[in-house]
Amino acid sequence: MIMSAAAVTSGAADDPAGERGAVRDDTAITIYSSAQPGAISPELYRPVPGAGMPNGMAVPGYAMVRHDRPIRLEAGRSTLRFTDVAGLIDPTTVTFSSLTDPATRVLEQNFQFDLVSSDKLLQKFIDRPVTVERTVGNQASSASGTLLSSVDGLVLRGGDGSITALREYSAVKFPELPGGLITKPTLEWLLSAPRGGEQKARVTYQTGGITWWADYNLVFNPGKDANSGLLDLSAWVSIINQSGVGYPDAKLKLIAGDVHRAPAAPVAMPRAMAMAAKTMEESAAGFEQKAFFEFHLYTLGRRATLPNNSTKQIELFDQARQVPARKVLVYSGVARGYRWDAPMTERELGLPMNRKVDVYLEFRNDKSVGLGVPLPAGRIRVSQLDNADGSLEFIGEDRIDHTPKDEQVRVKLGSAFDVVGERRQVDFSVDTRARWMEEEIEVKLRNHKDQAVEVLVKENLYRWANWKVMTKTHDFAREDTRTIHFPVRVAKDAEVVVRYRVRYSW
Repeated sequence: MIMSAAAVTSGAADDPAGERGAVRDDTAITIYSSAQPGAISPELYRPVPGAGMPNGMAVPGYAMVRHDRPIRLEAGRSTLRFTDVAGLIDPTTVTFSSLTDPATRVLEQNFQFDLVSSDKLLQKFIDRPVTVERTVGNQASSASGTLLSSVDGLVLRGGDGSITALREYSAVKFPELPGGLITKPTLEWLLSAPRGGEQKARVTYQTGGITWWADYNLVFNPGKDANSGLLDLSAWVSIINQSGVGYPDAKLKLIAGDVHRAPAAPVAMPRAMAMAAKTMEESAAGFEQKAFFEFHLYTLGRRATLPNNSTKQIELFDQARQVPARKVLVYSGVARGYRWDAPMTERELGLPMNRKVDVYLEFRNDKSVGLGVPLPAGRIRVSQLDNADGSLEFIGEDRIDHTPKDEQVRVKLGSAFDVVGERRQVDFSVDTRARWMEEEIEVKLRNHKDQAVEVLVKENLYRWANWKVMTKTHDFAREDTRTIHFPVRVAKDAEVVVRYRVRYSW
């Protein structure tokens, strides 16, 4: 810490050897995610050879940061500077308080972000002397003079009044760092302290460029039939820090839930975000979760270091093993549901028929099966063991929203290879004067597997809201006002036909 009668500078850069443990031990960060699971491009959080970062790209998230640090103030007015703060800080959220002497008051607060760069140095040294180094062939030379312009190359005026224009040069030497330029984003306060001496200060602020989400890895083990199995589930927290500063030995908390923030006008970032290096955290003293207002708070039981421009993964909870799961096959002959402002009386609506049978895995987030904890929104990747060589093979992935305990989780994995569907209209009649129409639908399911399967036939009754099923070959369940399900069992190498007739009226 550098001190004078009028100013104090505080920051990790003043303690390169890490001897002042209190600086790091009293840093806490709570991260809020506004990222959709799986929606962040990998280029944002891992290096891609030969690829650059587009300007204005940033991770969608934010965090509340708290620093508790020892400071020394002179009695009366003095200036305090904090140098190791996030580059993407929101200056309007900054608060300063003295935990030792509450009578210490903030008179003014500033955030300085005019960071040094080659362009800014050249601008600051217009009409000032510089030395320019250049290489022509194998010969190195230098030219000194007053810098007149840095637009489209450099223009120098020598001591004899001659003018030299340089388009190519290797380096520029400046005699000093001009005032107003800093090497790190800096918070500065004008303070009034009734007493001088040591104090403990607390600084809090909100920063962008940092986010988190959950990553779930599932290993599926087939069960006794084609529609059952067991899951091994592990959960990891992925944290991206591109806020402009690292957080060593910080107390880490994560908020899961949809926290509302007032919308702000979009502003393009002034620079490209740097690439991230991926790290892993050893498993010890993991996260403890609790309800917090209408959200869930996850507190890590140990301190964690979040370097700037990094991605860190930390285990969210212990792996759950042998979780009962159900493989659900769903056939939707009309892939999308349609809602109209008037009855659709045309015989052929031009809706394409879907032949694919979708495959889902379902399991219950229940304590009795080793889960029963709030699952933050995240991406689920599912694998299955190949017994031939003992390797895990990827079989699909999906995203889940925030899921409370005791709720059902459904993961879409893709489409079945050996089970196909076919849907066609068998009959159609309409009487617009009497305001009714009837439609008969036939659905065929063919199972080419060597074991029986259960398929859920999903039908969207899209022609109008008021309907009644007149005849049917199978029982059905109503999902909502325009969707019904027919649970069907199809024997191995067999075909099942589902027929129903529906009457619409208005």
